[in-house]
Amino acid sequence: MSNAKVLPLLEPADGQGVVPCCPPLTERPMTADEAERAARMFKALGDPVRLRLFSAVASHEDGEACVCDISDVGVSQPTVSHHLKKLKEAGLLTSERRGTWVYYRVEPSVLAAMGKLLTTATTAA
Repeated sequence: MSNAKVLPLLEPADGQGVVPCCPPLTERPMTADEAERAARMFKALGDPVRLRLFSAVASHEDGEACVCDISDVGVSQPTVSHHLKKLKEAGLLTSERRGTWVYYRVEPSVLAAMGKLLTTATTAA
């Protein structure tokens, strides 16, 4: 079992979707804690190999991918494992061991939270 920290993603009380870890950037300045959480996510995605791995998992059939299916990103298998570990530590991926293989998954709430962070705030009319 992993002791990696996962970014907190909260379900809103009204059931309308995911509340991101941080408000949209245009809504208000981030607090130090919100900036720390968002920076971890974006730092993890700042490496081209990690971004390719994240994309491979996110776009894979059924929303999950075996490590054996996503290792062709131009680096050695130990390097792939290192990058997948960094993505997990940032809370962007979850994993499950099945026999000898590890399957990775991007939680839909993570993608929703990242998207909401980068959208503009809507104003009430």
